[in-house]
Amino acid sequence: MRRIYFDNAATTPLLPEVADHMSQLLKEEFGNPSSIHFFGRKARTIIEDSRKKIASHLGASIAEIFFTSCATESNNLCLKNSVRHLGIKRIISSPVEHHCVTHTLASIKDEVEVVMMQVDELGRISLSELEDLLKGSKDETLVSLMYANNEIGNLNPIEKISSLCKEHKALFHCDAVQAVGKFPIDVSKVRFSFLSGTAHKFHGPKGVSFVYINGDNNIPPMIHGGAQERNMRSGTENVYGIAGMSLALDKAVEEMQQRKTKILKIRNILKDGLLKIDPKIRFNGVQDDDNFLYTVLSVSFPKGPKSELLHFNMDIAGICISSGSACSSGVENDSDVLTAIGHDPNRKTIRFSFSHFNSEDEVDYVLTKIHSFYS
Repeated sequence: MRRIYFDNAATTPLLPEVADHMSQLLKEEFGNPSSIHFFGRKARTIIEDSRKKIASHLGASIAEIFFTSCATESNNLCLKNSVRHLGIKRIISSPVEHHCVTHTLASIKDEVEVVMMQVDELGRISLSELEDLLKGSKDETLVSLMYANNEIGNLNPIEKISSLCKEHKALFHCDAVQAVGKFPIDVSKVRFSFLSGTAHKFHGPKGVSFVYINGDNNIPPMIHGGAQERNMRSGTENVYGIAGMSLALDKAVEEMQQRKTKILKIRNILKDGLLKIDPKIRFNGVQDDDNFLYTVLSVSFPKGPKSELLHFNMDIAGICISSGSACSSGVENDSDVLTAIGHDPNRKTIRFSFSHFNSEDEVDYVLTKIHSFYS
C-alpha cells in the first residue's frame, strides 16, 4: 500500500545524510565525553563542535547553548527554575501554547501567578493586552509565548513581544520548536531570555534538543548528579544525537528558502483543491500576508457523515495526518487550541503538515482520496 506522510509537525523523517553520519559515529566514537583519555576527548570534540555550529546559526554564544533530551525538558527547566531561582512572581502566557508549557504552568500555579492572555478567532494574541499586563504589575514577570503554533500554524510577532519585554524588564521565554530551521532566528538582534528547539522537527533524530539561555539569566540545573553541560544538566551526553542535530540544522539553514518555496507550493495546491471539493471547508488560523507557519495547514471540514470518518478513511488509504497536535491526536474532542479560538466542535479539524520530502503527486493522491470519500 502507498503511504503518504503529512504529519511533519509531529515529527520529521531523518535526513539520509544525518542517519549516515550518526551511524558512522555509533560505530567508531564510543567514548564518554567526560573521560580525559583519547576516546573521551574525541567525543567531547564532537559535542563542542556541534554546540559551536548551533550557536552560530542562532547568533548565540557557545556558552548559552545547552543540550537536553527534548523541548519538554528544556521548557520545564526554564519555566520552573525562573520561578524558583530568578524571583519570577508572575508568568504571562496564552491558552494556545503547547502542553509542555501549559501543563508545566499548571504544575507550578501554587508558586507563581499565571495569567493567560486571550486569543481571537484566528488564534492571535493582542499586543496591547500584553503591554497592559506588563504595565499593570511591578512583580517580576516572565512572558512565555511560542514562535509558531504547532496546530494551526500561527506566528507570534516575536520581535514586538521581545521589545515589550525589554521595555518593561520582563523575561521572555519562547518555545521555538516549530520555527527553528524554518525561519531565521538571531538572538543577538531579537532579545530572548530562553529559547528551545528540538532536532526531530527539522529532520534530525528524536531524543535530543537544545535550549538557549541568555547569559544574563543564571539558573541552576533541574537534573542533578554530574557536572555535564557546564553543570547545567547532569547525565552522559547523547553524542550521536547531538551530532545529528547539528548536521540537520546545518542543512535546514542552508536549504531554508528552497524548502519553503517547495512546501508553500504544495500547501497552496492542497488548499485550493480542498475548496474545489467543498467550498464550505475553512482553514484555522492566519492564512494571509505570509504570516503563518508554512509547513502547517489546519483544515476545518463541515459537520456531516462524510467528515466524521474522514480521518479514519484517510488512514485506511495510507494517508498519515493528525487531528491536532501529536500529544492530543487520540482525543476525539477539540483540542485546547481549537477551543481557545472558538472552533465549532461540530466541525472536524484535520492538520496537514509538510516537509520538503513531500511532492505535488502526493497532494494529488490525497485530493483524489478525499474527493472519493465525499462522493
